[in-house]
Amino acid sequence: MPYKSTALFERPHISLVCSYTTRMWFICLYAAAVLTQSALGDGGKSFHVAAAALAAALLSEFLFGLKTGRHTVLDGSAAASALILTLLLPNGIPPALAAAGAAFAVIVVKMLFGGLGANWLNPAVSGWLFIRFSWPSAFGKAVSDTPLSFLTDRIVNRRGDDLVLTWQVLEQNGFFTGGNRFTQVLNDTVFSVFNTEIPAGYLDFFAAPGPGIIGDRGVYTLLLGSALIIALGISRFSASVLYIAVYLALVKIAGALPIGGQLWEGDLLFALFSGGTLVAALLLLTEPGTGPKSGFGKMVFAVLAAFLSFFFRYMEGEPYGAFFAVALLNTLSPLVRAAESRYIYKNGVR
Repeated sequence: MPYKSTALFERPHISLVCSYTTRMWFICLYAAAVLTQSALGDGGKSFHVAAAALAAALLSEFLFGLKTGRHTVLDGSAAASALILTLLLPNGIPPALAAAGAAFAVIVVKMLFGGLGANWLNPAVSGWLFIRFSWPSAFGKAVSDTPLSFLTDRIVNRRGDDLVLTWQVLEQNGFFTGGNRFTQVLNDTVFSVFNTEIPAGYLDFFAAPGPGIIGDRGVYTLLLGSALIIALGISRFSASVLYIAVYLALVKIAGALPIGGQLWEGDLLFALFSGGTLVAALLLLTEPGTGPKSGFGKMVFAVLAAFLSFFFRYMEGEPYGAFFAVALLNTLSPLVRAAESRYIYKNGVR
């Protein structure tokens, strides 16, 4: 039987301008910067979660390597998975659970499926799902006092007939602690052009010292890091841009309906800066090992991810619907890649 190349699956990073090892360590630095912003506002809780996840991931990869003879700790993939997992977790989650999620991601989802590029599910997402469903009460407690959980409760219970816009709901319930200089500058410059303004403290509360997903608490660094990675050509963000555009269009059109608003009244900033939207767009969707390789496939996945993210979050009341959307689409990746190989790349893979 003639050998059929599986390079399309074994080397998911071949289309990038740098080696996968270089990319992994850049992603590590990127994620570390984001969690640093979060840690600066929560007394170091984010660092504790990250340290536990990182230690568990590296130890798991090292021990598995001793058994199999495949020593891959230095390629940075385990460290990157652990740090990205950290960004998906609440800063108040017990560090031991972060460690359990990281170990599950590395051993079960990555190494048992053959290592980097052979896993069918993003390891960080798998670790998040493992924690979310294995310890639901601990996860729920860690996010119970967040603005997103407050609004999600109203979506699930269909309460809030007198409510209009997301930020107004949050302002009425004390989630804004006062304005900051950055908010005022934006109101005086950008938003004054459109004859409107954002409320005092609107951008301030995304990095407040309260509970929240670490990636959401570090959104400013997340955006700056993405700009740097784009400039260096380490990752490609065309699918991310399409995902964000489609997702925000859906939010603008119908995002206010579940809390008593009208069509075209959805809150774009809150949709973008909460619920892990940016982490999903800029880190999960750009991971080349668990998605399509063709440009067309990536665009289709981005659009589907946007629709699923909107459906899970706004229609079903799942605050972190973006993570579920990515996980669901990851399960389709093997079929999509086989179709790409057969009909686009024609390299003989069946």
